Amino acid sequence: IETRNFICILGITYLDHAGSALFPESLLKAFTDDLRNNVYGNPHSQNISSKLTYDTIEHVRYRILQHFHTTAEDYTIIFTSGCTAALKLIAESFPWIPEGTKQPSSRFCYLTDSHTSVVGMRGITASMNVLSVPIKPKEILLAKSRLPAEEQNCTTPHLFSYPAQSNFSGTKYPLSWIQDIKSGKLCPIKIPGKWFVLLDAASYVSSSPLDLGVHQADFIPISFYKIFGFPTGLGALLVNNRIAPLLRKTYFGGGTAAAYLTGEDFYLPRKSIAERFEDGTVSFLDIIALKHGFDVLEKLTGGMENIKQHTFALAHYTYTVLSNLKYANGAPVVRIYSDTDFSNPDVQGPIINFNVLDENGEVLGFSQVDNMASLHNIHVRTGCFCNTGACQMHLDISNEDIQRNLQAGHVCGDNIDLVDGRPTGSVRISFGYMSSFEDAQSFLSFIIATRLSKSDAEMPFQSVTKPTTESVPDEHLSFNIADKLSPILHISDGELGNNPSETETTGSWQPPEPEAESIRAAVSETAVPTCRKGGKPITVAKIYLYPIKSCSAFEVTEWPVGNQGLLYDRNWMVVNQNGVCMTQKQEPRLCLVNPSIDLKQKIMVIQAEGMDPVSVSLEDNTGKEAVICESKVCSHRVKTYDCGEKIAGWLSAFLGRPCRLIRQSSDMKSKSHQKNTKGLSPATNISLSLVNEAQYLLINVASILQLKEHISARLKEPLEIEELIRRFRANIVISAPESFEEEEWAEISIGALQFQVVGPCSRCQIICIDQQSGERNKEILQSLSAARGRKTNFGIYLMNQPLRSSFSDILSVGSQVLPVLKENTEIQPPTSSKEKCSG
Repeated sequence: IETRNFICILGITYLDHAGSALFPESLLKAFTDDLRNNVYGNPHSQNISSKLTYDTIEHVRYRILQHFHTTAEDYTIIFTSGCTAALKLIAESFPWIPEGTKQPSSRFCYLTDSHTSVVGMRGITASMNVLSVPIKPKEILLAKSRLPAEEQNCTTPHLFSYPAQSNFSGTKYPLSWIQDIKSGKLCPIKIPGKWFVLLDAASYVSSSPLDLGVHQADFIPISFYKIFGFPTGLGALLVNNRIAPLLRKTYFGGGTAAAYLTGEDFYLPRKSIAERFEDGTVSFLDIIALKHGFDVLEKLTGGMENIKQHTFALAHYTYTVLSNLKYANGAPVVRIYSDTDFSNPDVQGPIINFNVLDENGEVLGFSQVDNMASLHNIHVRTGCFCNTGACQMHLDISNEDIQRNLQAGHVCGDNIDLVDGRPTGSVRISFGYMSSFEDAQSFLSFIIATRLSKSDAEMPFQSVTKPTTESVPDEHLSFNIADKLSPILHISDGELGNNPSETETTGSWQPPEPEAESIRAAVSETAVPTCRKGGKPITVAKIYLYPIKSCSAFEVTEWPVGNQGLLYDRNWMVVNQNGVCMTQKQEPRLCLVNPSIDLKQKIMVIQAEGMDPVSVSLEDNTGKEAVICESKVCSHRVKTYDCGEKIAGWLSAFLGRPCRLIRQSSDMKSKSHQKNTKGLSPATNISLSLVNEAQYLLINVASILQLKEHISARLKEPLEIEELIRRFRANIVISAPESFEEEEWAEISIGALQFQVVGPCSRCQIICIDQQSGERNKEILQSLSAARGRKTNFGIYLMNQPLRSSFSDILSVGSQVLPVLKENTEIQPPTSSKEKCSG
């Protein structure tokens, strides 16, 4: 990390990372550049800028889940204003059973070493007539006794809350408690029922990796400023999907209702747990900033494991020196409040809590220490840190003492540090990923300079080994603190290793085997059209594939068909710096990017005016894997990998904005992006590429000609038929005798291929873009609406029903199209009435 990344701390020793992390300059720049280059609207609207916001938010949700090593199958992300709001939400929505019912009542248990915001939940539980039970850390360790068998079947829900890391002392409580409590092996209190676990991870995740795939707590509240420093006022509740459906909610705000009535007591919540609990518009710009937070954190440090080792090394060194500081009479300079000896980062975080003592062992008030530290430009935290329980336990403050201190005028957060000579709080220092060895040295020098004589001060630094990070893998680390004494940890881009993505298998096209002809004939016989008007044949006139979503078409005369449609159709897409798909809606110049597939050389060649051609291997799949999500594909997560810096630079230069090319990963093609299509057999595995709705889009030349007449009447210049065909971005263009007769079809067959009609394509503004120039003309969509009676349907979606044979199917221009009419000639849209784009 370069010093310029943290200009704000030049000349300052910042040691309150447990209070808030510091944001690097690069995070702010990436975020502000993002806001300059994109318009983000309210995600509850349906316009282009709003959909961009929605898609980016969904991408961030998956990024958070990825950070905690889990998936949307197991956890839901509910954005809140912070960890405190997340805790309040749990207290309000947990399915408590109150006292006084026929069933056994619920209990809310919490570790006494908990943040105020956790203890404060008991205010809500009390109003619901639910009892709260505080548990001391020592008591939970002695609670290893199972309930009798007859009591284990009780389903009364109880909630136990504990911090993964104490924000007071940095003690890391065992994550194994989660499973032990949920399984009944560990019982906080002996009472029949089912225990759920709330893991307060706000302090822990700022400097340690949390694997929710292993430690599956039911609720995990976090605040993001603890990790990134920016944005503030944004947190999240990660809810285990097993408990999520049981949560109860009374208030409903904007965006949470599927439907409601104002005149009657009727309300139906949205199905999505996240949308149900995110009242009103989420802080969407702050959420977008999180994406840059994750990017910068990974780039600067290499990941949370490195941060854990780095921060602990600093804390271990500081603790060792601090605990060995003695006055001339042998009395300790500080009293450290800790449950560990700072020998293991798995049980101790990078927090040191202490009070400074004088030669007689009397405590110096924390306010005095704070004021002195400020003179040395050292920023520490003092008081009880919103954790009265830990403060009482470590400082031996009784309940009566708290009452007496209150009567003496002391309240939380003030500067009354001593009452009757006894401390009301302490001093806390904490390290973050941008902390350096110099920070530790500056702090220790301050303590020594203000408490010890020069002769006393020579001992500590000479007798204590400086911290190292030998236990940390070398891939990302060049910040061996002992050797380099670097002010900021240095991690170069070249040291960042890429995770190899799964192998992409691309089958080369082989000619059909001899058995194909008999199978094709059999299929043709079963697909004889019923009651079709007219007798003239229908043929395939043109075939287009779009290797890169929303880029130019690649016209072919014949082409292999894969399990997702035309081979390589929409296998790639261009994404912005946030990993969100770019389409011609946001960037019309995408239509000027011309990809072509060379099956023999196994490459995709990409061309554009004024640019040298660039090629991408059809088989190469190196790159960093990421889960992305974009509009209309969002309900189906798509696993992709990046195609590298060369093509990213090429696209960015041509489009004039940061972007990258990504490709769908082969192992997810049949798993994550599937369509539940009405009428298809449940056993039929319908797999989609990066399309929005279906595998194929078909249009009819006769329908184009009729539409051309309407459009020409509204335009000053005539529109060529070829140009109009390209605007509708179809895969299959047929020549049929009558216009719009395709809308009466239920199924079609083309050679050996059978297709089911899924529904009509409702058009969006992409048809207004001239696919040769990128220029917009709003008259096109208006003319379509006028010609079709205010509808914007044009073309039909198809799904392929693949034959179970050993040959590769081929779609060819000139092939005969044999349709089967449907009984009801009104085709319903496949999913909703919202506009669809062929992309």
